[in-house]
Amino acid sequence: MSGMAGKVLIAQGGGPTAVINQSVAGAVLEARRFPQVTRIYGAMHGVRGVINEDFYDLTEVTSHNLNAFADTPSSGLLSTRDKPDVAYCKEIFKVCQAHDIRYFLYCGGNDSADTCRILSEESHKAGYELRVAHVPKTIDNDLLVTDHCPGFGSAAKFVANAFAGANLDNRALPGVYIGIVMGRHAGFLTAAAALAKRYVDDGPHLIYLPERPLTKKQFLDDVTKAYKKHGRCIIAASEGIVDTKGKAIAEQFTGGEKDSHGNVQLSGTGALGDLLAGWIKSGTDIKRVRADTLGYLQRCFLGCVSEVDQTEAREVGEKAAQFAIGHNADGSVAMKRVGDYAIDYFYTPLNTVARKSKEMPAKFINKEGNGVTEAFLAYAGPLTGELPRATRIQAPVVKKILKKK
Repeated sequence: MSGMAGKVLIAQGGGPTAVINQSVAGAVLEARRFPQVTRIYGAMHGVRGVINEDFYDLTEVTSHNLNAFADTPSSGLLSTRDKPDVAYCKEIFKVCQAHDIRYFLYCGGNDSADTCRILSEESHKAGYELRVAHVPKTIDNDLLVTDHCPGFGSAAKFVANAFAGANLDNRALPGVYIGIVMGRHAGFLTAAAALAKRYVDDGPHLIYLPERPLTKKQFLDDVTKAYKKHGRCIIAASEGIVDTKGKAIAEQFTGGEKDSHGNVQLSGTGALGDLLAGWIKSGTDIKRVRADTLGYLQRCFLGCVSEVDQTEAREVGEKAAQFAIGHNADGSVAMKRVGDYAIDYFYTPLNTVARKSKEMPAKFINKEGNGVTEAFLAYAGPLTGELPRATRIQAPVVKKILKKK
């Protein structure tokens, strides 16, 4: 099977990121190096585009166009939330056979990895030679095995900058500010709100993650304490924070709307922020309380992209092509951190990544469950690249004359 001749098919699935097109560009440019590759196709709308035979021919796209495309956020080949089962994958096989596709590279998260796993297993059963490579991406940073995921660094940079700006606003006009961040089961992205803190009293002063249950009493006690200490309070909360029974607090206030995978809709609603703001207004003497939901802005914000993230997203696409075409192997590209800071790439079996997800390690969360540790800042800091630094005026305070204490 070494040197198997045929076409390469590349697709994108799940939520877009700011750097997912880098992975496509890397895969296309690397695939062109192999003489056994006859054509390179890109599927529109992921696996749905595959079964509908909606393809771009990327074989002769110019390098200039590919690089400009790579620098553009969101899924340039368009995405899908379809979650294929065995029957769906058999339809994919029919298309692959008809078009002589021998290499399938799929950019996505753990659901996309599961699609790759099914395709790999079923292709072996069917006796059809198809190499399947999973190209990792997710802003949630919740894939197993890999140190981190392309897409996370840029989203983390946006979140850090957003909270740095909210902190400047809140310091000028004190009160309580609540920002709701994406993250159903993993708190990595919400934790990134702490990355741009510079002064000891900078917010966020409280960070709540899905990995730790939250009670109304704890929340109000934390807010009251922080407000008393700083005269203000900034809160970063994951959309997936849970109560003591492990149930997402937001579920009770979203009207039961479900997403395409049957999960209760958490993103795209301000319900959780309004709930937490209501708790503060009714449970404390604090009156100036504001809440924002960052929503979909976190995923593909133009002009706020991590250069580290761009580079690594390009390289996982290149590595996927190398492993699948050059080494004739199925698997998922993963990253291992070495030194301070460098990355090694390796291939891991699809079943080690498919379906499963990871949470924030305990060492990244403070013992109170309302903040992050230095270990998290050291982990996430290199992934965003350099962040803007806010500076305060350095001047002596003039002594009072009429209002002496």
